[in-house]
Amino acid sequence: MAGSALRRLMAEYKQLTLNPPEGIIAGPINEENFFEWEALITGPEGDDPMGYESSAERWSPVQSVEKILLSVVSMLAEPNDESGANVDAAKMWRENREEFNKIAERIVRRTLGIPT
Repeated sequence: MAGSALRRLMAEYKQLTLNPPEGIIAGPINEENFFEWEALITGPEGDDPMGYESSAERWSPVQSVEKILLSVVSMLAEPNDESGANVDAAKMWRENREEFNKIAERIVRRTLGIPT
């Protein structure tokens, strides 16, 4: 089982390096271990008026690494504030975007070890 998973991840990594999706850089943290990955995802530049994702864009276990990463980008571009995991954050996103952005920036800086 691990052998087939490793082969698939290696093939997907090769595909991601040959044809990377726009705004995404991803790969194993160490090429000795293809089961731990890191990704750099460039967030959206602004609001996307297109609305919610279609059912074809929803995650399932058969999705590839690239599709999962593209789904993350889609969530960044089109956050669903009507069904947020953090209800308070979703409410703040809708009602006070400036405060939401300040808090999000502070959390990201703290996570990255950047002084605020």
